[in-house]
Parts: sequence; structure tokens; C-alpha cells
Amino acid sequence: MSKNVLILSGSPRNGGNSDTLCEQFKKGAEEAGHNVEKIFIASKNIAPCMACYYCSNHDGNCAIKDDMKDILDKMLNADVLVLSSPVYFYSISAQLKAVIDRTVARWLEFKNKEFYYIMTSAEDSDTVMNCTLECMRGFAECLEGSVEKGVIFGKGVYEKGEIQNHLSMQQAYDMGKNI
Repeated sequence: MSKNVLILSGSPRNGGNSDTLCEQFKKGAEEAGHNVEKIFIASKNIAPCMACYYCSNHDGNCAIKDDMKDILDKMLNADVLVLSSPVYFYSISAQLKAVIDRTVARWLEFKNKEFYYIMTSAEDSDTVMNCTLECMRGFAECLEGSVEKGVIFGKGVYEKGEIQNHLSMQQAYDMGKNI
């Protein structure tokens, strides 16, 4: 059965290592017959949440008028959400964090989503991505019925393009193919 897959690429570098893994995941998922859209978050106008809670009294509509409304609608319509980020000081990128925080407007509407996580880091240690992964998991944990389906670790890559010969390229493709 075909699923709606939304990939949120939180890399600030278009075609960067995290973004490249998103493309591989997308390729596999499309070949498997799923409806896939990838959003390169850095190309969108997304302000940080102001914690004004305007959304609480306005049917989930945010006081900030930017690209987040469309992204939020797509997130809610997706069966599968793929969160991707490079490791920034052992956490997620500001781009992905802004999207996660802005879901506060309608977070109670999220139900039964499948989650996949894609991360890259310059470091190659076994623990470098622990906090980053926990940030992504923390978001999903707040959403009713969320299920973690897979994690891709692209460790030891810094310069744009270094991911090309990395084992995680095949893993991302395979994971997308096997949704």
C-alpha cells in the first residue's frame, strides 16, 4: 500500500551530506511506489515560535504568517515523517528545531506517524549522535501513536560530498525502499 512520505531536510547546505542522504531515502521510497516529497527547510521562510499561544485560541492558526502553515499541513497529511539534520553541538540544526517548535500550533492532531531519522556528523565516535537522536525522538514521543521505524547514522563526514562513498548512502536507499 502506497504511503505519503514527507522528508524534512534540516541541513543548511543544499546538497550537503544530510540532504544527500535524504535524496537517497527519497529515491528508494519512490521506487517502492510511495508518494514522496522532500522539503529543504533552509529554503523556506520559517520564524521561530514566539510562545504567544495565539494558536490555542485560533483553531491551530499561528500568529506568524510564513511558510510553516503549508509545511504543517503536509506533516499532518503524511503517513511517514523523515527528520534529517547534521549534528550541531550534539543537537539538531536550527532549521529543523524551528519546524519542530512550530508544530505546537497543531501537535495534538498528529496521530500514528511512522518516523525515520537521518543524521550526519564530522565526528566518528559511537556517541556523537546520541543527543541529536534524542531531540528527534523527543518530538515523536510527544505525538500520539508515533512509531520509530529506522535511524541512519552518517558519521565521519564533514565536507560537502564526503557522504557519497559512505555505507549510509545504501542504508538510506534501502530504508526508503522498505518503508
